[in-house]
Amino acid sequence: MLNLGKILTMVKESRQAWSPALPAGLPDDRPHEAANVLHSAALRLLRRARAADVGMDLDGPRASLLSVLAFRGPLPVTRLAELEQVSPPAITKLVAALERDGLALRQRSDEDRRVVLVDATPAGRELLERGRAARVSAIAELLVGLPAAELAALRAAAETIGHVVTRDRPHR
Repeated sequence: MLNLGKILTMVKESRQAWSPALPAGLPDDRPHEAANVLHSAALRLLRRARAADVGMDLDGPRASLLSVLAFRGPLPVTRLAELEQVSPPAITKLVAALERDGLALRQRSDEDRRVVLVDATPAGRELLERGRAARVSAIAELLVGLPAAELAALRAAAETIGHVVTRDRPHR
């Protein structure tokens, strides 16, 4: 079982090497300390992982949309705009770009013919999976050589983060 107090103390001691000080105006408590360290580490980790995306030949917005389509699609254009936090015209342009590349397709809903659903094509799913594999490999390279206990702690922390992030997400 992980001792959260011990881990936070270790993180606090090592934070000075790579994590900025807690932003002004935030309480100096354990949740904010952990959030500050996690934020810095997540940004660095995502930058490293994103470097593996060069083979996908997709910019960030198209890659993000393709990911939503592959894991949550098919979805109406209006819902995609909400999820990607862009306007309907912007999402329509992104969908058109993915369609042009053979990575997405539009189809009428069987339940309501007025609704247009967008989904990833098999080629889009395959491209996304290749990109995911490249990012996972890039992250795994960072972990090579870590002791089993640290790998277990990272996995447990990642599972906790995944649980916390998804528990309050509204299901639509």
